[in-house]
Amino acid sequence: MTTLLFPGSFDPFTRGHRDIARRAAHVCDKLYVVIMHNDSKKHLFTPEERVWMASESLKEYPNIEVLMSDGLLVDVFKEKKCDAVIRGIRSESDFRYEAEMAMANKLLYPEYDVMLFPCRDDLSLISSTIVKEVGYYGGDLSKMVPAEILDFISDRLKKGRT
Repeated sequence: MTTLLFPGSFDPFTRGHRDIARRAAHVCDKLYVVIMHNDSKKHLFTPEERVWMASESLKEYPNIEVLMSDGLLVDVFKEKKCDAVIRGIRSESDFRYEAEMAMANKLLYPEYDVMLFPCRDDLSLISSTIVKEVGYYGGDLSKMVPAEILDFISDRLKKGRT
């Protein structure tokens, strides 16, 4: 059985995240989407809200399970007996960052491996940061976030303006 792990802060979950998860789910038996806590980032959504957004967006895929972790990625990797981590890359800078993170994690756990999935062209410019910026100013997020969570995200971002 092939088990993959797709980690991220997912603040908020985007159509790009869903596309990477969907594609990964097609090449494995089990995919864990893991909401990771990152102290260096200021999150708009709580961990529970981020788990809910990912779960709602991925509910049609029976082999995907959404979890949350505030520990090291390699610990989740070992605990779930994963074969590889999935990461989406949008640009050369993403590739460099992911290569550095992969090397660091491999130092912590030699069995650690990573698979990089290039983003689709039409989703490559979407990031959680851009979603928050557009939503804060009342822009249309319908092409950036899954329909299942669009109203939830839009409402939260509008509240941030008032």
